[in-house]
Amino acid sequence: MQIHEIKVEYPRKKKKRVGRGIGSGHGKTAGRGTKGQKAHESVSLHMEGGQTPLHLRLPKQKGFKNPFKKEWQVVNVKDLMRLGDVQEITPQLLYERGLIKEKDIPVKILGEGEVKRPLIVKAHAFSASAKEKIEKAGGKAEVIG
Repeated sequence: MQIHEIKVEYPRKKKKRVGRGIGSGHGKTAGRGTKGQKAHESVSLHMEGGQTPLHLRLPKQKGFKNPFKKEWQVVNVKDLMRLGDVQEITPQLLYERGLIKEKDIPVKILGEGEVKRPLIVKAHAFSASAKEKIEKAGGKAEVIG
C-alpha cells in the first residue's frame, strides 16, 4: 500500500443552497422566515438588539489637558554630585550623562540631597532649597533661557 492509495472515509455535509426555488425547501424566504430585522440583508455592526450599545456604556473622557502647563525635567542636587569632578554643569552635560532624557524640555534643579563641593550650575529654574545648598557650598546657581 502506498500513501497515495489511502482513502479516508468521513461524512461531508452538503452546503445549503438557499433561494433556489420552491422544490429545494429553501426557496422564497431562504430559511430566514418572514419580515423582521434578521430577514433583511444585514444588521449594522453596532446594533445590540435593544441592549444599550457599548459606545454608550463606556464613560466619556473627563477633565481637560491644560495647554499652558509648563513641563520640566527635574534633577536633584544629590544627582549632580554623581557627575564626578565636573565644575560647570549645563543641561547639555546632563543630557550627555543620561540624567535628563530630552534636550528641548527645560531643566529644574531640586534640593534633595547635599552639595559637598562648589559647583557652577546652569539650568532653566531652581527650587529655593537647591539654590541655597549650591550657594552655601561656595557654588553658583545661574538661570538660563
